[in-house]
Amino acid sequence: MSGALEIAMIGMRAEQRALETLAGNISNINTPAFKRVDIRFSELVGASQAGSPTSSSGSVIGVSPWSVTALDTQGQVEATGSPLDLAVDGNGFIELLGPGGKTLLWRGGTLRVMEDGTLATAAGFALKAGIAVPEGATAMRIGRDGKVYVTEAGRDGEALLGELGLARVIDPAAIERLDGGVFAVTDEQGLRIALPGEDGLGILVQGSLERSNVDLNAEMVALLITQRAYAANAQVARAADEFYGVANGLRR
Repeated sequence: MSGALEIAMIGMRAEQRALETLAGNISNINTPAFKRVDIRFSELVGASQAGSPTSSSGSVIGVSPWSVTALDTQGQVEATGSPLDLAVDGNGFIELLGPGGKTLLWRGGTLRVMEDGTLATAAGFALKAGIAVPEGATAMRIGRDGKVYVTEAGRDGEALLGELGLARVIDPAAIERLDGGVFAVTDEQGLRIALPGEDGLGILVQGSLERSNVDLNAEMVALLITQRAYAANAQVARAADEFYGVANGLRR
């Protein structure tokens, strides 16, 4: 009977993790470029008990949850009309400079011009490409190919400021999700850098934002199923506890 309690508790912990993940997805449904997280389950195998009919490799004693971020699932790209809004339509991430010079990845959002002219995210992370908008600029244009142009007062035509590349994630294990819609790079060997529109990468869309790829209907269905699974494990634990009570009473 102790096995029943252990299995039930393992199941409850796994379903609790799934509930927390689903709640996080739902709470970020309106966060631009948010990538939902899926929970997968793998079997936990324990050693076989003496005299049991299980195989020599052991017996299944529960499940273990692990999370997978849906990086390759595109959210809908919606026009906003703001020249400082930027979205990636297709695969790829914009590289940012994080604390200590570490590389961060970003699916786009609202840009801002820092006091020194550096183009950065709303949170203050500068673009790794090192784009600096000159003082007195009247307009900025970001092409689908990543080239950044600026129009300056008193000058004819556009001036090329620089070029934004995109990073393709080859190994999802090489990045780690952080707050604010950015990802930290733990192993740059798991990235491939190329220009937008090349090597299977997407394009840049100025004046637009990518919506979250969370499907509320799918998340709510998964939430109901997970709640029922949690309740079922709780019933197993309750039944095992009642049997323990009966067994203890018989000993007296």
